[in-house]
Amino acid sequence: MAPAWTMPTARMTTLQQAEAGLHARHPALAYPPINLPLIPPSDEMKEIREGNLSLIHDWRERIAAQMSQGPSSAQALHFRRGMLLTRDRIALLLDQDSPWLELCAFAGYDQEDSTPCASTVAGIGLVNGVLCMISSGIPTLQGGSINEMAVLKGERIAQIAAENRLPGIGLVQSAGANLTQQFRVFHKGGGSFRSLAERSQAGIPTCSVVFGSSTAGGAYQPGMSDYVIMVKQQAQVFLGGPPLVKMATGEVSTAEDLGGAEMHSRKSGVSDWLADDEFQALVKAREWVASLNWRHSMTNTDALYSKIGRELAPVHRMDSLLDVAQANIKKPWDVTQLIARIADGSRFSAFKPLYGTNTVCGWAYIAGFPVGIIGNNSVLFPSDSDKCTQFIRLCNTRNVPIVWLHNCSGFIVGRQYEESGIIKTGSLMINAVSNSRVPHLSIICGSSYGAANYAMCGRSYGPRFLFSWPQARCSVMGAEALSGVLDIVGREAAARRGKMIDEEKQQSIMAMFKMDVESQSDSYYTSSRMLDDGIIDARKDIEAHPRDTRDVLAFCLEVVNQEKIQGNPGFAGVSRM
Repeated sequence: MAPAWTMPTARMTTLQQAEAGLHARHPALAYPPINLPLIPPSDEMKEIREGNLSLIHDWRERIAAQMSQGPSSAQALHFRRGMLLTRDRIALLLDQDSPWLELCAFAGYDQEDSTPCASTVAGIGLVNGVLCMISSGIPTLQGGSINEMAVLKGERIAQIAAENRLPGIGLVQSAGANLTQQFRVFHKGGGSFRSLAERSQAGIPTCSVVFGSSTAGGAYQPGMSDYVIMVKQQAQVFLGGPPLVKMATGEVSTAEDLGGAEMHSRKSGVSDWLADDEFQALVKAREWVASLNWRHSMTNTDALYSKIGRELAPVHRMDSLLDVAQANIKKPWDVTQLIARIADGSRFSAFKPLYGTNTVCGWAYIAGFPVGIIGNNSVLFPSDSDKCTQFIRLCNTRNVPIVWLHNCSGFIVGRQYEESGIIKTGSLMINAVSNSRVPHLSIICGSSYGAANYAMCGRSYGPRFLFSWPQARCSVMGAEALSGVLDIVGREAAARRGKMIDEEKQQSIMAMFKMDVESQSDSYYTSSRMLDDGIIDARKDIEAHPRDTRDVLAFCLEVVNQEKIQGNPGFAGVSRM
């Protein structure tokens, strides 16, 4: 029997005929393919690749140091107590062979008074098919004590969980606040408990699995959680330990009697389940997630993690990006090269391609999710700002997330552009970014300087996620330009006072200042201070997936699509700048 409807093949183009049978349902096929110019092998290409490989090698060495779980002596003691290491606990909690996106891995990096990963491992992974925010202290690093960077990292992790409505699982074992940093820890640290309360009120559940000591303020983490699991003869939760209780009241008691898992499970009621060992505790945490009935708590159940769209991979391999994306940010490259490697099928519907040509805007699909993309090729002119403002508003009317690809040295300056209204057009763009309500995902691929960082949804503009490439640079302006401006200002000030400049001293000051700016704009410096959510490899890294830019974006799009996306209704109506 013939089907009720057949494909009118006689009217199809050759291109349609070739692809319809393979990916007939993929929406990206509605967009045209990106036609990149053929770049023949050359010495320049070889130099670009070698520069990128050097950056990746350096990144691997640094991330390996950040993965440290403490000295071998501390780990050996941990094992003798029959305890699992932090990363092993997380691995057992996650669904087998499922993706894991670690966040803020460089927090505290190269800071004298911090620790690797800020003594906290945190990220998003699948537990019984549900995307969850998982956070765990590292008890083999200074006893898991909480330092200032751990507090800042905890704030960011809580923010991501709240914005994306992710159930939270805390693996608890900590000596409490690092008392040598008590001032910096105490005043900010209490916000973590407020966040737990607010998330619970908002219907975002949290579970604490207590593996060891949870002292003083740390006792409120399980206390403020919706569900608490404690490991028998390991978990100890109390506001004041035996020494403090003896000093304050004269009472003598053991840690187990004062706050042991048995007591909290049988008498105080703080614990909801007494686990025989760590393995059972992790199984129970997975069971807790299964009991949430989370599919019916989501407003967009179609976004549950799947491989939707993955079968339509980009035509251009991610690895080949190493031949074209400049390791040296002072050298230009076309951001379309990156778009062709992250968009499904390397297909992209460009918006105003002949207007504001320093900025690329358009629509694509990444892993089956529709997105708007804004990417830079050098500075922002008034026409670029106008184009971006209109595009941001259109993405809001279509309820489509925006992916920002930063490689911009700033807004154009000069009398001609001031007369053309660069302040006005830049302000309109920043206004549009500020009031946009669709999720924003930012990748700093090169430079992100000055007000362009604001206009391109930098950290202070609240993107849902922000990642950097190793070569990324972020500051008020480039080190050379900034030191040059300071030199001019200094000379003019000296001239007004009628003083002579000591050239040798001035050059020394400028050289030192330039060095400081270069250091402070470096991706590892900014990531260490929580100005991004991590530094990612530009290509696929099979050893620590997802580290590929496309994979990271795809995973983040899964996360932000847990809820139905609703743009700003005030952006409706014609907005042609």
